[in-house]
Amino acid sequence: MADTSKNVDPVTLEVVRNASRALAEEMNATLVRTSYSPNIKERRDCSCAVFDSNGEMCSQAETMPVHLGAMPFSVRSALERFPPSTLDPGDAILVNDPFHGGAHLPDLTLVTPVFLDGDDARDETPIGFTANRAHHADVGGTRAGSVAADSTEIYQEGLRLPPVKLYEGGTLVEDVMEIILANVRTPDERRGDLRAQQAANETGRNRMQALAKRYGPETFETAVAAIQTYAERRMRHELEALPDGTYEFADQLDDDGQGAKDVMIRAAVTIDGDSVTVDFAGSAPQTPSAINAVFAVTASATYYAIRCLTDPDIPLNAGAYRPIEISAPAGTVVNAEPPAAVVGGNLEVSQRVTDVILGALAPVVPERAVAAGQGTMNNVTLGGTDPRDGTPYTFYETQGGGFGASASGDGMDGVHVHMSNTLNTPAEVLQTAYPLSVERYEYRPDTGGAGTHRGGLGLRRDIKIRNHKATCSLIGERRRHHPYGIQGGQPGARGSDHLSRDGTERVLDAKSSQTLEPGDVLSIRTPGGGGYGDPAERPRSNIERDIELEKISLEMAREVYGYELED
Repeated sequence: MADTSKNVDPVTLEVVRNASRALAEEMNATLVRTSYSPNIKERRDCSCAVFDSNGEMCSQAETMPVHLGAMPFSVRSALERFPPSTLDPGDAILVNDPFHGGAHLPDLTLVTPVFLDGDDARDETPIGFTANRAHHADVGGTRAGSVAADSTEIYQEGLRLPPVKLYEGGTLVEDVMEIILANVRTPDERRGDLRAQQAANETGRNRMQALAKRYGPETFETAVAAIQTYAERRMRHELEALPDGTYEFADQLDDDGQGAKDVMIRAAVTIDGDSVTVDFAGSAPQTPSAINAVFAVTASATYYAIRCLTDPDIPLNAGAYRPIEISAPAGTVVNAEPPAAVVGGNLEVSQRVTDVILGALAPVVPERAVAAGQGTMNNVTLGGTDPRDGTPYTFYETQGGGFGASASGDGMDGVHVHMSNTLNTPAEVLQTAYPLSVERYEYRPDTGGAGTHRGGLGLRRDIKIRNHKATCSLIGERRRHHPYGIQGGQPGARGSDHLSRDGTERVLDAKSSQTLEPGDVLSIRTPGGGGYGDPAERPRSNIERDIELEKISLEMAREVYGYELED
């Protein structure tokens, strides 16, 4: 550990801080550019971060919140299995086991040690680590795409990797790669994405070496530690400005996909001086389904929510997390134990944990509070054999919806919300890469909750299966319970999922798996965001804009806003 009592001038601290962040962003750009799968290349379902010599995070790219708060757990697990003193230049550790620092099996994390003198550093210990996490579109399991709504234990969800070396001394460990590729449906794509992850870490390794050499290893290490201490001090200052007390909130998942309804998540958020404790006692027991989160996922959502309600300019590193203590009872839906299935916890439980903490603190910081967003990632997984060339394919994406309104304005329309910060798969890419077509893609009118500021609109996306049979798995939320409004705002509209076949449409369960026939059209209709404030106080000009641009009906304008359109 560096001696932070040693002085590093403010200019050097700021240069190192921004260089570290730029380093992580460059890693992410490399991963996106060199990946094979549309899920990483187009949707950017990946994240990169930089860690100090103790495995503590010192910077991250602004990408996926659900990855970034959980990635330190993967790095910690990797270094417990392979202590820094045992590592050599060119090593890289791969892990996806949710019960050893991972989140869910499709997210593969690669951790690379950085040595000051590169390949000549056999007798050195690492000066830091680069790491990235990427969602692979298939890692085996019972369902194509490895995001199965009907899994009941981790063994059904895909290949589970404790920390193992994928690269050793700069050489690919062929046996490990062969095991991975033998267990997935799309091996060429997996090989390409893993190589992209390696390239991203190598980019970060080179940049970190250059930065440490520029200032010297001692100054570099001291600067990184000082930046972490600065972030901790900033976070404590923010928390100290909030009124002490315990603030409670509860919300629920619609169901677990196995028959149980209303899976409750509770949180008591206690602010005590310059620290905060979040206690999830009273949350539902872990379910016999895929709707369970491991502790790393719950921690990630907690860190994110508290950051949303404090100063967004606080550097995001290990120091910013130090004032936050989390208690999540083992064996609950927010801290599941093996052999629980957990693929949906990373996706859906993380969203509800965010909603619960934001709901608890909304009365404390009304000027920063935000109504519930769509509260789901609307996961869609399709797989089959591409009739164009006879090869297997797996398609995975999450869908945008409405963001919650706030004191500062309306919620955004049709965006990925909170723990998901990905893009969509562009229709042109989807139709080129897969035997699928986008038949309809549009905002859903009237889905944002009314308020002084209205919630964002949900989306409708219709995907047609072309000339083949396909397996389909859905994991979605907010189909039974509305996203909540705050400060008098109304809730957002619920989502729904539909299947059209031979001119007949039926509603699908939001957590379900089925076989689709050629010509079937799958329609995902996502929730809107909750509203903020009394709808009667919405400015007249905004209502007119709503009617003109968002197609809000006159009936809704009259009923909710008391508005009459003049001749």
